[in-house]
Amino acid sequence: MSEQWVAARIKQKGDSKCIPWKNLKDLILAHLNTKKKVDVLALSVYGLVTF
Repeated sequence: MSEQWVAARIKQKGDSKCIPWKNLKDLILAHLNTKKKVDVLALSVYGLVTF
């Protein structure tokens, strides 16, 4: 999962810069470490507040 993966998801969705929340979450969870656990929590809270 790299820049190519992200670019493929952007093209799949058809938007110029939007990555679906599910794909972003899957990417973060696939490469989890302590700092990223905090990022997942922050993004989850952000997702609950804005969506």
